[in-house]
Amino acid sequence: MIAVAAVFGLLAVFATRTWLNSQAEARLRSLEADRGPPVASRTVVVAARPLRYGHELSPQVLREAAWPSDALPAGAFARIPDLLAEGKRVVLTPIEPNEPVLAVKITGPGQRATLSALVGPGMKAVTIRVNDVDGVGGFVLPGDRVDVVLTRQEKEQASTQVLLQDIRVLAVDQVADERAANPMIPKAVTLEVDTAAGQKLSLAASIGSLSLLLRKAGESTESKTARVTVKDLLEELVGPAPKRQSGTTVVVSRGGQTQSYRVPHDGETSGSWAAAE
Repeated sequence: MIAVAAVFGLLAVFATRTWLNSQAEARLRSLEADRGPPVASRTVVVAARPLRYGHELSPQVLREAAWPSDALPAGAFARIPDLLAEGKRVVLTPIEPNEPVLAVKITGPGQRATLSALVGPGMKAVTIRVNDVDGVGGFVLPGDRVDVVLTRQEKEQASTQVLLQDIRVLAVDQVADERAANPMIPKAVTLEVDTAAGQKLSLAASIGSLSLLLRKAGESTESKTARVTVKDLLEELVGPAPKRQSGTTVVVSRGGQTQSYRVPHDGETSGSWAAAE
């Protein structure tokens, strides 16, 4: 009886294991069917650690990662030797770990990390002088976008107006790293503008003072602006000046004494006025 029980026990174990294996295989086949055909992949050169402006690329800071062939980013490199074959390259825009190293984020072979490499096609770099107030207390940093305001003293009164809107900051003093986070007291700010805007800035700097308005991150809409004068400012503080009442002044002489009266025109009202008999 013991031998028979042992035989049936072994048979039960074998049957259970066979059933479990068949269920696992069926589940695997189901998952593979749901997943669809395997996705073709290629290698892409990515950053192995954070890379900042001016960092020279080397095999120690790069690695190759698998990437879907139908989703390759433009300007990516397949292998590290392809990236470094023609000469050293330097980072222009911060690159995070596992982020693809793209051609637009680095210099060409053998080039230096100069400010000219950051300027977009058809754009120019122009520098304006600012101080801690005009530069928004030092909180304007590379990569921010600003509006430029011109303030000048005219013949009889001062005025201010928005000269340019949504302008990209390339550098603050000699710092061009877009990952810079610490405020700094700037003496000069370099902006990316087209040729016409650069001419406006050069002329505006000679006739008045320039200051910056820091825009909210991601805001790209241009708002309607107007020229503001001292008169507008005073009206905002004390209200508009009262309108002078029109009418005719009548002078009456009586007994050697002269008295003036203000007589309103037809259809107008007056608080109080007197007429001569």
